[in-house]
Amino acid sequence: MVLGSTGVARRFGRRAAALALTTALAAALPGPVSSAAGAPDTPAHPTAYVDPLIGTTNGGNTYPGATLPYGMIAWSPTSTRGDQTSTGAANGYEYNATRLRGLSLTHVNGAGCNPGAAGDVPIMPFVGDVTSSPSADTTDSVYAANFSHADERAVPGRYSVGLDSGARADLAVSRRAGVADFTFPADKPANLLFRVSNSLNGSEDAHVEIDRAKRKVSGWVLTGAFCGRRANGGVNNRKSYYRLYFSASFDRAFSTTGTWKDRTLSPGTTSGGGGEGYATGADRAGRGSGGWVGFDTSSDNDVRMRLGISYVSRAGAEANLREEIAPRASVDQVAAAGTRAWDRELRSVRVGGGSTAQRTAFYTALYHSLMQPNLVSDTDGRYPGMDGKAHRVERGQGAQYSNFSGWDQYRAQIQLLALLKPRIAGDFAQSLYNFARQNGGVWDRWVHINGPTHVMTGDPTAATLATFYAMGVRNFDYRGAFDSLAHQATVPHPDGLSDAGCPGQCTGQRPNLAQYLTSHYAAQDVCHCWGGAAETLEDSVADDALGRWAKLLGLDEQAASFAERGGWWRNVFNPGATDGAGTTGYIQARNLDGSWVTPFSPGSDRGFAQGTSATYTWMVPQDVQGLAEAMGGRETAARRLDAFFHKPDGSWSVKGGDALRYDPTNEPGIHAPWLYNALGQPWKTQATVRQILDTVYGTGPAGLPGNDDLGTMSAWYVFSALGLYPQTPGSGNLLLGAPLFPYAVVDRPGGGDIVIDAPSADADHPYVSGVRLNGRTHDRSWTDARFLRGGGTLTFGLSPEPDTDWATAPGGLPR
Repeated sequence: MVLGSTGVARRFGRRAAALALTTALAAALPGPVSSAAGAPDTPAHPTAYVDPLIGTTNGGNTYPGATLPYGMIAWSPTSTRGDQTSTGAANGYEYNATRLRGLSLTHVNGAGCNPGAAGDVPIMPFVGDVTSSPSADTTDSVYAANFSHADERAVPGRYSVGLDSGARADLAVSRRAGVADFTFPADKPANLLFRVSNSLNGSEDAHVEIDRAKRKVSGWVLTGAFCGRRANGGVNNRKSYYRLYFSASFDRAFSTTGTWKDRTLSPGTTSGGGGEGYATGADRAGRGSGGWVGFDTSSDNDVRMRLGISYVSRAGAEANLREEIAPRASVDQVAAAGTRAWDRELRSVRVGGGSTAQRTAFYTALYHSLMQPNLVSDTDGRYPGMDGKAHRVERGQGAQYSNFSGWDQYRAQIQLLALLKPRIAGDFAQSLYNFARQNGGVWDRWVHINGPTHVMTGDPTAATLATFYAMGVRNFDYRGAFDSLAHQATVPHPDGLSDAGCPGQCTGQRPNLAQYLTSHYAAQDVCHCWGGAAETLEDSVADDALGRWAKLLGLDEQAASFAERGGWWRNVFNPGATDGAGTTGYIQARNLDGSWVTPFSPGSDRGFAQGTSATYTWMVPQDVQGLAEAMGGRETAARRLDAFFHKPDGSWSVKGGDALRYDPTNEPGIHAPWLYNALGQPWKTQATVRQILDTVYGTGPAGLPGNDDLGTMSAWYVFSALGLYPQTPGSGNLLLGAPLFPYAVVDRPGGGDIVIDAPSADADHPYVSGVRLNGRTHDRSWTDARFLRGGGTLTFGLSPEPDTDWATAPGGLPR
């Protein structure tokens, strides 16, 4: 049954009867911890708590290899389950697949679309003679090797693995280059295979050059095709959009060389190439190219390699290596520099207290959150444009960044980036604007390197840049970017009438905009989109964010227009839609003639993208009060939200797998636990968030609930553990919850730090009993953008039992 408010308070709040109250309520709030007293137990080297193997199974799709913050290079294994055209999981690595066919130079963190993206140029240390084409080894039975996790070590900036063949690789990186030590058995042939064509998605073309005199191997791969294998529109993405160049030099001469193409092996040659195509299985098996170099290890079994990469040219790759890594730098030295770089980034948030497991989960989540965006510009500022030409960064821009999983990231990751690294956020905003100008003014919702992939739905870039501006990011051409995004949202583009790529990668960024502007919703039967109801909700969020941005810019007419459009979600809310059990009022797709798409079920995904009506009905973060009113009032909405997180017997349902309830593995509903704040029952946010933190996230390879989606799920954890969460895109407001740690400092570059002081924080005190902001009583469950600008101290009183009075006054609720 659905519990009433009194029953919910008991169920959310009652612990064992023997649990004693050890903290007084609001009247006894502690004062802030002064800097003189010292922060309790904040780590000087947070990298010690990072485990890159978290998320490498259970669908997390992270990778454990060597990378630096926002790095271009990400040197990590490509695993195999016996199919050379696939991997154990998306992005190249699956913890339970303990066989690998190479160590690839580029990766994307946590994206779906198995096999993911990138995974360019796997380099394989092979023990034995090369007697056949590695491309002919379609089941990875010969030119691959098993390994044990006991022989694997992953830390920020460094990765090493010992193979059952007797070979070992030890890798460390700068941002655009890397060094490696490969060791081989002294009594067996030793070779390095450069599988230049074998990117995760395949390739259109590839090339390798071996220079015996200079002891170099260089080449490139022409590839792309992110999500190109998906059944729902992926064929549209079976295309190339970037070329990855590499140049590797060695400390010793080659004893043998050779190349291969498809099934033909050419020993002694030094030049070759050829692509694999973008199919999979038998349609691609046996195709591809590469080269190998052999070494005499009879007296010295250690091979040292230095390597640079670039998306512009081989010369760029070599310059990146020269600029970033000293000529004789060892793996240890490069790794030590990488540790220092990661420590600087991770010290952006310094937490005190908590268990070792909590710190590990927290700092690994922060690590995953700050892995992207990723550099695509060389040290000289050149980068590949979306028009296929080389460009230079804009004046005042630090670097060009890419890899924008917009539909995912706009809900949490970009807010964390703006909070902690506003300069990077501004450069990223400028980067996306640069790409849009090179793409005929079209802002793509999922940008990979310089490719518009069109993946997912909605207009997440509008929400992203509006959020950056609201959170104080200014180092980008914000007026030019606003005008461009407003134009995209108001002037129909021919692509909006195309079904190319639909439903998963529809080309139009504002599908059938003319119809949308007339009907005020995306009609399911003519929308040229993934799902009309989802598209309407996504565009409403984006338009509301544009309206908030316009208001901050002083553009009152546009602000009013976009604010009105932010309310068009109401046109797909059907008050008569029912679950058949007495609950009415759901988001539902509509046809052009105004009729509702039937049959309807709240557990159906018809009209939605990667979610059901039960989940999407809550996706109105910009107007929670309006949504509650449409449902019959805040009390009714809160009871419905209770049922979203609980089974009929009252037990929790927050791990996914139920189409009618909360799914922590995907983005449309991840804000839902925080909606209770606006409904006047913030203690339920505190209990729900704590339940998710404790049971859905954790340590070990399965420590993420699903695709990390370029740091999005990790950013959710970071915010939630701090007791903060972004209220809605386009806003600088933060919702307040119960901190997981007794103490935290959030470093705000160019502004005042945010201090979170919650001395009673522990497993037995999950509820807020009161808050002080800079020493003054704060009776609201949110803060506004002024807090972000000026910083300050939030002091939390915490309790074992819910305080059903704090932050519940109707006039002080988030709006």
